[in-house]
Amino acid sequence: MNRRPPLTPILLITPFFLWGTSMVLMKGTLAHTTPLFLAGLRLVPAGAIILLATWIMGRSQPRSWRAWGWIGLFSLVDGTLFQGCLTEGLRYTGAGLGSVLIDSQPLGVALLALWIFGEHIGAWGWLGLGLGGLGISLIGWPDHGWLEISGHLAPTGEALMLLAALCMALGTVMVRLVSRHVDPVVATGWHMVLGGIPLFVLSAGQETQQWENLTGTDWSCLGYAAILGSAVAYGLFFHFASQENLTSFSSLTFLTPIFALTGGSLALEEQLSGRQWLGVILTLGSVYLINQRHHLAPLINPGSALATVSVPVSKYSHDQSSYSP
Repeated sequence: MNRRPPLTPILLITPFFLWGTSMVLMKGTLAHTTPLFLAGLRLVPAGAIILLATWIMGRSQPRSWRAWGWIGLFSLVDGTLFQGCLTEGLRYTGAGLGSVLIDSQPLGVALLALWIFGEHIGAWGWLGLGLGGLGISLIGWPDHGWLEISGHLAPTGEALMLLAALCMALGTVMVRLVSRHVDPVVATGWHMVLGGIPLFVLSAGQETQQWENLTGTDWSCLGYAAILGSAVAYGLFFHFASQENLTSFSSLTFLTPIFALTGGSLALEEQLSGRQWLGVILTLGSVYLINQRHHLAPLINPGSALATVSVPVSKYSHDQSSYSP
């Protein structure tokens, strides 16, 4: 059995810390810019940085129309739609609340991974996912419903964040398929560049004063969100997503709201109710149950430990030699 390098647990958590703190900084800059421009600015520079790094490291670039087709679909779902819904929804929700709603995506990932890859969830895993869903509901359930009526029906910030969560869940599962044809880190860079371009086009046609009111502090925050919150975070996330058990790894996204809630409380003075803090506790408990489900399984069925560990996941792992040319 291969032992992980000592820093691997820290690196596994790093994307979620960077995402949580980026949400706080992005919320602060939205007062001086527009959501679609912000989304594009978060994606395109970060994607260019990742592609430059992959070129320096000599990683293989896409070599077939099938690879580019998967990257195009990946760009639409996890780039344009995910970031567009996220930044539009962030206008109407707090950084912590919005992060909680987005990070309901492990529920979708677990079901998709079970259906597509046959990943085992087990009783403890289902309990953890249920607690996570309950926790998210307690934190994020809107008092005014999911649709607002102001002459027409329009999705609320909460609904947009849940749409973003669905897109991220699809993207998380999709990267396992994308990595069969192209290096997952290379695909991450291209999907950010290609996914960000439509956001800039939409911003040019629908928004005004995208950058005129931005201050030096705002540009610093945007730089953090683009370089650390996107380039570094997404590079690590999709690298691990191509190798790790998807249900266990994606459940770590339940930690992102904790970082966002803490940062929102300290930097933006966002306050949570007792109900919402209960949701935070349940969410943290869900992370523990999902990630420790193989060790907890013998408590219910002593003979289940071998069954849960033996489910093959490695055949979908990232392997440079498995790319289709």
